[in-house]
Amino acid sequence: MSDTSFTIPSFWSALGYIWQEQRVWLVTALILLVLTVIDPLQGRESAVFAGNALLNTAPFLFLSIAVAAWANATGADNLIARAFTGAPLLMVVLGALAGGLSPFCSCGVIPLIAALLAMGIPLSAVMAFWLASPIMDPSMFLLTAGVLGFKFALAKTFSAIGLGIFGGAVVHLIMRGGAFADPLREGIGDGGCGGAKIRSPKPVIWRFWENAQLRAKFNKTGLSTTLFLAKWLTLAFLLESLMLAWIPTETVTTTLGGEGLLPIVTATLVGVPAYLNGYAALPLVGGLLEQGMAPGAGMAFLVAGGVTSIPAAVAVWALARPQVFALYIALSLSGAFASGVLFQLWALA
Repeated sequence: MSDTSFTIPSFWSALGYIWQEQRVWLVTALILLVLTVIDPLQGRESAVFAGNALLNTAPFLFLSIAVAAWANATGADNLIARAFTGAPLLMVVLGALAGGLSPFCSCGVIPLIAALLAMGIPLSAVMAFWLASPIMDPSMFLLTAGVLGFKFALAKTFSAIGLGIFGGAVVHLIMRGGAFADPLREGIGDGGCGGAKIRSPKPVIWRFWENAQLRAKFNKTGLSTTLFLAKWLTLAFLLESLMLAWIPTETVTTTLGGEGLLPIVTATLVGVPAYLNGYAALPLVGGLLEQGMAPGAGMAFLVAGGVTSIPAAVAVWALARPQVFALYIALSLSGAFASGVLFQLWALA
């Protein structure tokens, strides 16, 4: 009797843990299983497509993993602290540059934002970092170049920095009227794991391989980053294969193709609910571009989705007051649309 009462909760707890930790792989396996049952030929084609895509992306994948592991082992991400000193407008520019170029992991961004605001860093500089950070980092740049091309990766980097500067400048002008004196919700401001990097930045140890602890940190980060990217890219390439097989080209061309503003507006709005993950979105956009999606629409989708995706929006909502959240969304969507328009003009030039 007692054994059963303990076994059942343990079973469900273990099942919940497996789902929480491996849900992306489980979803991928489930999709392949269903395809094998209902359409074996498509199942094989999708598996081969995903495998070949991973092999073609492997050089960029491994390079991006090495960059992420190196940044974590050396402590290069501590350099972010230097971006938040100086005149307000200079802080906005540096915050945008730091957000667009820094190799911060996704789990550290929100606690870091809380720490910055709790320390009294102006919301304008923090907003610049906040808007730019989800769009681009060194690893994302390398993978974007591998999947969508160097021109697209470069434009996406400029979009991230430009959106950060635009958002930070708007907030700076609003704050001059006395708004946003207390942007955080009550009870928030500890800063978490990311906050320590700002409160007490440590020196960068460039020759990390001479320290056994840092070598172990490099290996651990490399392994965790490999597993993270592998699961999301496998799912993304699998979905891309289905999209190419099942979505008529003329549908994509009609909805998201062409040279007007409507495709860019549509992609900006669609990017909010449809965006899965920064890495997973790249192959999906690549497939859509092959089917006739306008380049500007692809850029708008990636920028809008990266900043306003459901997970990112929920995190911002939990951290900031409603007025700050509303401004964050407005700046994200308007900046994404502008990025799409500018890239469309560049692509057609």
